[in-house]
Amino acid sequence: MGNICRFVINAIGKNGELYFTQCRDKEELKNWIKKNHHKISVNDLRVIDKEKNPTLRWLTKIELTMALRRHS
Repeated sequence: MGNICRFVINAIGKNGELYFTQCRDKEELKNWIKKNHHKISVNDLRVIDKEKNPTLRWLTKIELTMALRRHS
């Protein structure tokens, strides 16, 4: 049976908690971030898209961080 997760989330909470989870698609990823945005530090949130080219991952991380800072 293959691994069906696409996104890997690593985050540090505002009180030092460590979060590690995996999501199947963008909708599940957005729901997790929306549900937990008040508990996590935006600067310490890392989302890895396992299907994306490593160079594009770096650019997407910057865009995601900037979007989350606007909503905080």
